[in-house]
Amino acid sequence: MRLLIIGTLDGQIGAASQIAMARGAKVRHVVTLEAGLEELRGQGADLVMIDVKCDIRTLIDSLEAERIVVPVVACGIATDASAAVRAIKAGAKEYIPLPPDAELIAAVIAAVTQESHNIVFKDPRMSQTLKLAEQVANSDASIMITGESGTGKELVARFIHKKSRRADKRFVAVNCAAIPENLLESELFGHEKGAFTGAVARRIGKFEEANGGTLLLDEISEMDVRLQSKLLRVLQEKEIDRVGGSQPVKVDVRILATSNRQMEEEVRKGTFREDLYYRLNVVTLALPSLRERPLDITVLADHFIKRYSEANGLPYRALSAEGRQMLIRHSWRGNVRELENCMHRAVLLAQGSEIGAEAILLSGGPVGTNPDPVVAQATAAAASVTAVSPTGLVGKTVAEVERDLILDTLNAYLGNRTHAANILGISIRTLRNKLKQYADDGVPVPPPAGGEPDRAAL
Repeated sequence: MRLLIIGTLDGQIGAASQIAMARGAKVRHVVTLEAGLEELRGQGADLVMIDVKCDIRTLIDSLEAERIVVPVVACGIATDASAAVRAIKAGAKEYIPLPPDAELIAAVIAAVTQESHNIVFKDPRMSQTLKLAEQVANSDASIMITGESGTGKELVARFIHKKSRRADKRFVAVNCAAIPENLLESELFGHEKGAFTGAVARRIGKFEEANGGTLLLDEISEMDVRLQSKLLRVLQEKEIDRVGGSQPVKVDVRILATSNRQMEEEVRKGTFREDLYYRLNVVTLALPSLRERPLDITVLADHFIKRYSEANGLPYRALSAEGRQMLIRHSWRGNVRELENCMHRAVLLAQGSEIGAEAILLSGGPVGTNPDPVVAQATAAAASVTAVSPTGLVGKTVAEVERDLILDTLNAYLGNRTHAANILGISIRTLRNKLKQYADDGVPVPPPAGGEPDRAAL
């Protein structure tokens, strides 16, 4: 983990650095906020610890403006409670009192930077897929990972990286669907100062950030054809050109790509370059849907029940026999992501000694049936379920029904544009255009999910 410390930490730099390095972190230190931003633009970081005396609000605003996603933790003397409150209000995720405590720093580092990337499975179909993934992981071949939304494509990409000879290097992911076309080139290849309006300083792109490691191009089928040609050149020449730059930069990156679309069909339609497809598609891993790996349904359900019971401070309740049968018979249009949301709800709603059928709110129509696709799109991602009577649609225009469908799905996914677009079966560009139209009409649009830039107004 790469840790950047900004400020003096009241003379506790040495102690904090030694504690972090003992936990496996690579530590860099700068004194000023401006120097910290330069470090983040030029090298990136996995975590920032900043002196509470620094202008934390300016740092957070600058990170948002430049689309630099990194958690920020504030540090200050233990007796200054008001400073801690100001830091959290300004956008810091945590506050560490000084002098630093080894266990506290270790806990904060783990809480802020650690994510669960374990793949839980039992079904032979998934076992075969992961066996193939492990077999090809140690090569430098590009791999295309395909599958429906919610099947765990990024998890498999991380699995491949961990099993590769690049495992000790960086894994960098970029969501091609969540970044507008005019910004994605800069995000991938970086830019020089003054290259365009808003380019206040040189910034490295994801290719340079992942140099020596693995770069995941998530939902690559959403990438504009013009940018696809530049990506093809990078893969062929193993060098990138920063936007506004005059000299190419050599890079050594292993490429993984994902898509929830049929890539051969995208090539046939002309929306994806055939030569780039074959360059990326040295090996294809097609992830099975949850419907195709039925033995994993209850295994995953138990896993999510334990996770969300602990996260919400609730007692563990086992899944009842009737509840298990409900899950097995369901169609799971949203795959593992839908199952996770369903179990999260069930943990919160359960009241007895078990999680029974009454706590399991399934989306997409009656259990064991294939729901109407329009209804399924509206409800597959639902983080909360609302019963809607068909008569409630009477008197509305088609445009109003479409608007309600889009906004309800977006609310269900807590503002995540990418997931909502996948569930609705539309492109992220179409979703952005719809949201811009609604915002222009004065309709409230849910804010984006944490870490996802707000593109509704673009």
